[in-house]
Amino acid sequence: MLNRQNKFTARASRPQTIAGAVGGLLRIFGARASDADLMARWDEIMGADIASIARLAAIKKTRDGKFNIAVRPVNPALGLQLSYMSDEIVAKINKYFGRDAVGKITLRR
Repeated sequence: MLNRQNKFTARASRPQTIAGAVGGLLRIFGARASDADLMARWDEIMGADIASIARLAAIKKTRDGKFNIAVRPVNPALGLQLSYMSDEIVAKINKYFGRDAVGKITLRR
Protein backbone atom coordinates (compact mmCIF):
# COMPACT_ATOMS: atom_id res chain seq x y z
CA MET A 1 0.00 0.00 0.00
CA LEU A 2 1.01 3.53 -0.61
CA ASN A 3 1.34 5.77 2.39
CA ARG A 4 -0.68 8.80 1.31
CA GLN A 5 -1.23 11.93 3.31
CA ASN A 6 -4.96 12.60 3.34
CA LYS A 7 -7.08 15.13 5.12
CA PHE A 8 -8.62 12.56 7.46
CA THR A 9 -5.33 11.72 9.20
CA ALA A 10 -4.10 15.27 9.69
CA ARG A 11 -4.53 16.33 13.32
CA ALA A 12 -4.61 19.76 14.82
CA SER A 13 -1.68 20.73 16.99
CA ARG A 14 -4.00 21.93 19.75
CA PRO A 15 -7.09 20.33 21.31
CA GLN A 16 -10.31 21.16 19.49
CA THR A 17 -13.86 21.66 20.65
CA ILE A 18 -16.49 19.19 19.54
CA ALA A 19 -18.12 21.88 17.37
CA GLY A 20 -14.81 22.63 15.70
CA ALA A 21 -14.09 18.99 14.97
CA VAL A 22 -17.59 18.28 13.68
CA GLY A 23 -17.49 21.49 11.65
CA GLY A 24 -14.27 20.29 10.04
CA LEU A 25 -15.87 16.97 9.13
CA LEU A 26 -18.94 18.72 7.76
CA ARG A 27 -16.69 20.93 5.65
CA ILE A 28 -14.93 17.86 4.23
CA PHE A 29 -18.23 16.26 3.28
CA GLY A 30 -19.83 19.51 2.14
CA ALA A 31 -22.68 19.56 4.66
CA ARG A 32 -23.80 22.72 6.37
CA ALA A 33 -25.97 21.89 9.31
CA SER A 34 -25.45 23.95 12.41
CA ASP A 35 -25.16 27.36 13.91
CA ALA A 36 -21.76 26.37 15.30
CA ASP A 37 -20.56 25.97 11.73
CA LEU A 38 -21.83 29.48 10.95
CA MET A 39 -19.99 30.86 13.97
CA ALA A 40 -16.73 29.11 13.11
CA ARG A 41 -16.77 30.17 9.45
CA TRP A 42 -18.19 33.71 9.82
CA ASP A 43 -15.23 35.47 8.14
CA GLU A 44 -15.25 33.04 5.23
CA ILE A 45 -19.01 33.25 4.68
CA MET A 46 -19.30 37.03 4.93
CA GLY A 47 -16.22 37.94 2.95
CA ALA A 48 -13.65 40.58 3.78
CA ASP A 49 -15.92 43.59 3.31
CA ILE A 50 -18.50 42.58 5.93
CA ALA A 51 -16.27 40.51 8.22
CA SER A 52 -13.99 43.50 8.74
CA ILE A 53 -16.81 45.61 10.22
CA ALA A 54 -19.17 43.04 11.78
CA ARG A 55 -18.89 40.26 14.33
CA LEU A 56 -21.46 37.61 15.05
CA ALA A 57 -22.79 38.34 18.54
CA ALA A 58 -25.45 35.65 19.00
CA ILE A 59 -27.39 32.96 17.20
CA LYS A 60 -30.70 31.58 18.37
CA LYS A 61 -32.52 28.79 16.57
CA THR A 62 -36.29 29.17 16.59
CA ARG A 63 -38.88 26.40 16.68
CA ASP A 64 -39.48 26.65 12.94
CA GLY A 65 -35.78 25.92 12.25
CA LYS A 66 -34.76 29.45 11.31
CA PHE A 67 -32.00 31.46 12.94
CA ASN A 68 -32.32 34.78 14.72
CA ILE A 69 -28.94 36.43 14.24
CA ALA A 70 -27.48 39.27 16.30
CA VAL A 71 -24.60 41.17 14.69
CA ARG A 72 -22.32 43.66 16.43
CA PRO A 73 -20.22 46.29 14.60
CA VAL A 74 -16.54 46.32 15.52
CA ASN A 75 -16.78 50.09 15.90
CA PRO A 76 -20.02 51.81 17.00
CA ALA A 77 -19.57 54.38 14.23
CA LEU A 78 -20.05 51.59 11.67
CA GLY A 79 -23.52 50.69 12.97
CA LEU A 80 -25.38 52.70 10.34
CA GLN A 81 -23.33 51.24 7.51
CA LEU A 82 -23.94 47.76 8.89
CA SER A 83 -27.68 48.38 9.04
CA TYR A 84 -27.62 49.15 5.32
CA MET A 85 -25.81 45.85 4.71
CA SER A 86 -28.29 43.68 6.65
CA ASP A 87 -30.02 42.41 3.49
CA GLU A 88 -26.64 41.38 2.09
CA ILE A 89 -25.78 39.56 5.33
CA VAL A 90 -29.09 37.67 5.24
CA ALA A 91 -28.55 36.76 1.58
CA LYS A 92 -25.04 35.39 2.26
CA ILE A 93 -26.22 33.28 5.20
CA ASN A 94 -29.17 31.93 3.20
CA LYS A 95 -26.86 31.13 0.29
CA TYR A 96 -24.47 29.32 2.62
CA PHE A 97 -27.19 27.12 4.10
CA GLY A 98 -28.95 26.69 0.75
CA ARG A 99 -32.35 27.63 2.16
CA ASP A 100 -34.24 30.48 3.77
CA ALA A 101 -32.41 30.11 7.09
CA VAL A 102 -32.59 33.59 8.64
CA GLY A 103 -35.74 34.56 10.48
CA LYS A 104 -34.56 37.88 11.87
CA ILE A 105 -31.36 39.88 12.03
CA THR A 106 -30.71 42.44 14.74
CA LEU A 107 -27.89 44.88 15.34
CA ARG A 108 -26.36 45.19 18.79
CA ARG A 109 -24.43 48.27 19.70
